[in-house]
Amino acid sequence: MGCGHVAMYAHLPCLKNQSGIELAALYDPNPTHLRVAQETFGVHSAFTDEDAFFNSGLDAVVVTSPAPAHKANVEKAAAHGLHVLCEKPLAMTDEDAESMIRTMAEADRMLFTGFCYRFSPVSLQIKELVQQGVVGEVRALRLIYVWNLHGKYETAENGQRIESPRRLGRMLEGGPMVDCGVHQIDLSRFWLGSEVTRYQAAGAWVEDYEAPDHMWLHMDHESGAHTMVEMSFAYCHTAKEPINHFSYHLIGTDGLIRYDREGWHLETRNSGETRILPGADEKNFAGMYQAFTHALYTGETGYLPTGEDGLIATRIARTATEAVIAAHRPRKGK
Repeated sequence: MGCGHVAMYAHLPCLKNQSGIELAALYDPNPTHLRVAQETFGVHSAFTDEDAFFNSGLDAVVVTSPAPAHKANVEKAAAHGLHVLCEKPLAMTDEDAESMIRTMAEADRMLFTGFCYRFSPVSLQIKELVQQGVVGEVRALRLIYVWNLHGKYETAENGQRIESPRRLGRMLEGGPMVDCGVHQIDLSRFWLGSEVTRYQAAGAWVEDYEAPDHMWLHMDHESGAHTMVEMSFAYCHTAKEPINHFSYHLIGTDGLIRYDREGWHLETRNSGETRILPGADEKNFAGMYQAFTHALYTGETGYLPTGEDGLIATRIARTATEAVIAAHRPRKGK
């Protein structure tokens, strides 16, 4: 459901190539988006009518529509007895997410959140390294993703230079912590196996949106560890030659786990040795869909993030952003 940018570059290619399942039908209210997706991926059935889509003989639905549509999409799927994997953020409010989780549970259907970062070989290696105590007890995490969100401007069909609609949409949905930071929030809980007990945030406004386009989030965990997440959409956002920075640092009582996306560098350094490990991209949609397919056949969820995981990460990101906005009140947003 939803044949926009993220569906086209990530979800649909993986669904089309995933063994054990068939990409059976598409839905999008925009006929142009729908036609392009149908022709690109060779899907037999495509609908602009939601009821026709749900009545086309499905077993599960992937929701990749804009965030404000997630609640209606998921609850309609529940009414038709379908399992769901829903893109992040799970919902626009806690109340909506809780309603989605409750409705799916009442329908006895599985609800998963599309945190594809969990399934990167890097993330899975870090999970194993932490469990093995390779760097002792992890006490501090620094998770950083600062980038330009593909730039402030783009060229319209008429050749005019305009502000990026994608950028505007993501800022109106909550900004960088809500859009991207939820992945890092989820990873900290996933790696540590420890819930967040307290958090606070700070932000900076490079542009005049309501939400800050550069944010820092600090979280305390039950284990005693502390996580710092730094996210930005304003890093080189007007630069002719932009750069970005993506890294993980996990600091333990006996060393460091470090990942830098530049060169896919993953290493551990402890009192005994330094090890260079196989690196990879930070995302893995294919791995997520392998796990989703396995869950559909067996009911075993494995590392798949649940609806509750989606609610927790989004709640932290959104309430932290709202607190920063309330405290600083920048100039009137766009």
